[in-house]
Amino acid sequence: MRDFPLLVKFIFPTDKLSIQVHPDDEYASVHEVAAGGRGKTEMWHIVSAQPGSKLLLGLKPGVTKQQFAASVGSEALENLFEVHAVEGGETFFVPAGVPHSIGPGVIVCEVQQYCDLTYRVYDYGRVDSQGRPRDLHIDKAMDVIRFGGPRIDRVRPLEWASQKMGISLLAACRYFATERWQIGELFAARPKTDAFNLLVFLSGRGTMRWEGGKTQFQQGECWFMPASLKSYELIPVDESSLIRTFVPDLNALRGNLRMLGIADSKISDVVLE
Repeated sequence: MRDFPLLVKFIFPTDKLSIQVHPDDEYASVHEVAAGGRGKTEMWHIVSAQPGSKLLLGLKPGVTKQQFAASVGSEALENLFEVHAVEGGETFFVPAGVPHSIGPGVIVCEVQQYCDLTYRVYDYGRVDSQGRPRDLHIDKAMDVIRFGGPRIDRVRPLEWASQKMGISLLAACRYFATERWQIGELFAARPKTDAFNLLVFLSGRGTMRWEGGKTQFQQGECWFMPASLKSYELIPVDESSLIRTFVPDLNALRGNLRMLGIADSKISDVVLE
């Protein structure tokens, strides 16, 4: 039986998370066979952010492997990173090989490959429950970090609307596609399920209905909608917001976006290989 292809999680940091990086599939298939042999590409949707919240994502232009190695073990490592001030509603795509850290004061919905391989580079002096420093993975991190790669920034979602419903495609790649839906009161949304859907309700409440059954949904719930449903209905009793994520057919996804009149130049900013 194959592993489930996606993980969706919420992150509530109260302090800076460790500076870390994840391997890609090619590296993991050789060096991490016992851990499943898969890399980790992910995306972050900022559900909410306190004023002044920040994250580190990607290195500043020109940072070399030698400069990075010289700063390992010191908080000065932060100075080599691009610092992003964040606000609620923003989305960041995090390819494997891009080092990062998330600061306190945010709630993040993370969608990722089914993998938890993390190479920790710096942990701000924290210790585990036994008083011991947590493991670092410097050598592997140095192997996989993309030095000299393009600058990483927030994604500009593709948005379209229909009556009392708004949809934003936050990010898509071969591992996942993630949308944010805003559904008006007493409006029935009818998603198709060529692939399974994971639904995370950020606000609102209402009824979920499919052939042969129905149930209630509310804020904070996550639902698995199998592909065998083909379609289902979401009928809110007040305005509802949700994250919908699935494993896409990228060619079909691009075709659907073109049918909505979205230019290829904009699609390529959000639909990534």
